Amino acid sequence: MSLFRILVDSHLIVGAVGLPLFWVAVFSRKGGRTHKRYGRIFAYGMLITGTFAMGMGTLSALDPRGTHPKIADTAMVTGIFGWMMVYLGMLTVSLAWHGLATVKNKNNHLGNRAWFDVSLQILVIVAAINCAVQGWRDSQPLMMGISIVGVASGITNLRFSFSDNPPRHGFLLEHVKALVGTGISVYTAFMTFGLVRLMPQHALNPMTWAVPLAVGLALIIYHQAQIRKQYVPKAAANVGRAAGSAALER
Repeated sequence: MSLFRILVDSHLIVGAVGLPLFWVAVFSRKGGRTHKRYGRIFAYGMLITGTFAMGMGTLSALDPRGTHPKIADTAMVTGIFGWMMVYLGMLTVSLAWHGLATVKNKNNHLGNRAWFDVSLQILVIVAAINCAVQGWRDSQPLMMGISIVGVASGITNLRFSFSDNPPRHGFLLEHVKALVGTGISVYTAFMTFGLVRLMPQHALNPMTWAVPLAVGLALIIYHQAQIRKQYVPKAAANVGRAAGSAALER
């Protein structure tokens, strides 16, 4: 119980610092000093927060009564506070790592296939499937529904990592998807687990935890559209110039 308490307190402290910085990174000028500085702090903070979450979830799954003595439904503790917490923690870590790695490897795409990077994506798929299975066993539609995000995240991240000749701006599209996805993950966890204590009657309402997903997807779509608008016309212009030069040579 002492270890669990330490993990909870550490998780809350780091998360409380990191969550507001998500919005600083979202609304600051992309590529600017503020965006880079606070986006990096947010990402590293989420790596730590997600790791603590996995520890909390593991302890909750192993000892539901000892970690949550005030909740009589041990099956719910094992499922929601245990396996789903482990999964959301893994999802947060895998997305934050992928978001940082794609920028680091922007000039070395093969670097995205490092064993640790690939292992994280495989593990999040496994954790998501386990979350769905546990949710089916305990009749928890929340666990089954939210697991889809992890499977989709892991598969799309691996697809990018093993793609041949991605577009020059591909790393930016992945960077946006992954780090906004990190925000979706941690805000979903906050809406789910935080509301259990603040507003228990709304904690497991799908409409409540779907809010971060809807907002996050809108941000991803918007920022990826802006990136494509910036890079695609340049690519088309280069193709046009190359075609013109070839025609003149003929």
